[in-house]
Amino acid sequence: MEERADLGALSPEQQDKLRQFKIKTRMANEMYLRAHPEVDALLSDFLRDVFLKRPADIREFAAGYFSDPDLQTKIQARMEGNAEVDI
Repeated sequence: MEERADLGALSPEQQDKLRQFKIKTRMANEMYLRAHPEVDALLSDFLRDVFLKRPADIREFAAGYFSDPDLQTKIQARMEGNAEVDI
């Protein structure tokens, strides 16, 4: 069930401040992601593995994936285009 914003709960000034905060946050997030392309590679690789392997326990799979001691090397190889696809 989707919750709808109660526009009467915030004054027009508060609504404007909230809108500005959201815009600044999105811009900061986008700048961060552009400065750190490894985040995109990391998430893309993780999701690719999830869809290919379809683990029954996603939490356990994620814990194993993100605690892999070779993760940094694997992501760097993906970013350089040197990684083989495991199917």
